[in-house]
Amino acid sequence: MRFISETTSDGVREQLFILDGLPGVLWTPDGAAGARSLILMGHGGGRHKKDADVVTRARRFVTECGFAVVAVDVPGHGDRPIDDELDRIATENQARVAAGAELAPLIAGFQALVARRTVPEWQGVLDAVQRLDHVGARPVGYWGVSLGCGLGVPFVAAEPRVRAAVLGLGGASASAEVAARITVPVEFLLQWDDERVPREQGLALFDALASTEKTLHANPGGHGELPAFEVDSTVRFFARHLS
Repeated sequence: MRFISETTSDGVREQLFILDGLPGVLWTPDGAAGARSLILMGHGGGRHKKDADVVTRARRFVTECGFAVVAVDVPGHGDRPIDDELDRIATENQARVAAGAELAPLIAGFQALVARRTVPEWQGVLDAVQRLDHVGARPVGYWGVSLGCGLGVPFVAAEPRVRAAVLGLGGASASAEVAARITVPVEFLLQWDDERVPREQGLALFDALASTEKTLHANPGGHGELPAFEVDSTVRFFARHLS
């Protein structure tokens, strides 16, 4: 793990790093020492590790809860190199949708393909970050919606260090069987008028989660219209389960 830059503002230290060619960013309280809970954040499709929404949430987790937060670019995004295979599949999917194919199953299949790469990458990130003196091996949380949900469901199902997760804006087309292996507390975000993920698919994914503690947060609006006040609930959720 090689740190390539470090900045501090408003009590938050931001460190950019490279881990085996994987570009990432770590946020911690300025001057942090000793172990603390860690949240891994997955970004949305077409976005990156320092997307504005990711940064806003990360800074609140750090300043209000004292957590560490880490995010990395998924294949074909951010500072990762162009991925010819994923670009080809995305182009083919766009052509199928233009020809009348249903969007949700194509998204689910694409996300399942990417998840086969990201799950082991993210597990390696946890290994490396938790070896740092100012992070340590405390409970881990996961936050991810849209693409971050499609990749997060198999990650949370496979990673025993994750003790709580916020997921959402995703459907059950390719995730129901995997979701049935998730038993940690989950806060699930759903947009009632989502044009990318049919409502019944989102509800089916929530229903498939085996967690005995799971809460559905449904709000009116489209895929990209998640209310800002949901961040407040997310902060309380992670503080309750990871502190």
